[in-house]
Amino acid sequence: MTAARTLAALLAAGLAIASCGSDDAAEPDGSGSVAVGAPPTAPVPSSPVIDETITLVAYDSFPVADTSLNDALASFTETTGIDVEILLAGDTGTMLSKASLTAGNPEGDVMWGIDNSLLSRAIADDVFDPYVATGIADGSIEIAEDFLSLVPDGEATPVDYGDVCVNYDIGWFAERDLDPPTSLADLTDPAYAGLLVVENPATSSPGLAFLLATIHEYGLEGWQDYWTALGENGVEVVEGWTEAYYERFTWAGGGPTPMVVSYGSSPPAEVIFADPPRDDAPTGVIEGTCFRQVEFAGVLRGTDAPEAARRLVDFLIGEQFQAEIPLNLFVYPTNEAVDLPAEFVDFAVIAEQSRTLDPAVIDANRSIWIDEWTELVLG
Repeated sequence: MTAARTLAALLAAGLAIASCGSDDAAEPDGSGSVAVGAPPTAPVPSSPVIDETITLVAYDSFPVADTSLNDALASFTETTGIDVEILLAGDTGTMLSKASLTAGNPEGDVMWGIDNSLLSRAIADDVFDPYVATGIADGSIEIAEDFLSLVPDGEATPVDYGDVCVNYDIGWFAERDLDPPTSLADLTDPAYAGLLVVENPATSSPGLAFLLATIHEYGLEGWQDYWTALGENGVEVVEGWTEAYYERFTWAGGGPTPMVVSYGSSPPAEVIFADPPRDDAPTGVIEGTCFRQVEFAGVLRGTDAPEAARRLVDFLIGEQFQAEIPLNLFVYPTNEAVDLPAEFVDFAVIAEQSRTLDPAVIDANRSIWIDEWTELVLG
């Protein structure tokens, strides 16, 4: 999901993709540019005010200042006395590798952003100190059971979700009177030969999610044949989302390929940051290709401030912070009480039947699948 956040960050910086354009580690400075509405009043703390500083470890695209997300964290500090410093630790995979090496003696106190493709590795490496957030324990916060079932013992807390999907250039297909594909199988049709660019799953989070989508669809013994067919149909492979989206995708980068593995939340970012302004999304999402990513936050095992860390996790799934997630990170909040901004309602896509795989299955096979894919597709 990090690529969607990178998209928003680049657009907010003035690189509006309609006229000019994470990877892996899926992205925006929404401060002042989009009105989300006044955030809910911060709740009265259930514990005494703590005069303490803790560190939130996050992937590189998490905003460190000047967004409404950071304003929400500042409100947490005002309410609790707990100051929150943000430590960026690379893309999600790099962040987890560091956390695994320092498990029990962590660089920070809370970690944000481990997704379901890496969750089992984090659990196996004892990165987190299990904790069931107060709102989940007392039932005051509703989070989908599908997300909670991934962490049945409170190993971490689901904080956001979204879909990795194939996106397409609506105008390109319309100009050629060609219907866009609607499924993974369609992508092997000769009618779409040479029209798709994907990311390398060994180096890209969305690339890995797309590989997992094909494994879910075709099974452990069939996904290899599917990728062979994709190769024969001229699929292009690049290292990361930025290259795929901003260099090879027709709409964003003026490249040759009108389809790209991206996010279901890319269209609202394209509308929000378009220059000149527009009220329609220039790209579409092929729902039949989507893979669900869920991101988690958790208390790092060995923290020197466990109480403060737990209170921050409580806050991260509260309405005030969750309300700022869509237009800052361009993913969906897990707290079901949060109303989505109009741009998400109108333009984002969350597939009704998005694919997913058991995190334990992913963890047991990830390296094997990537090695096999590399030999098969790249030679």
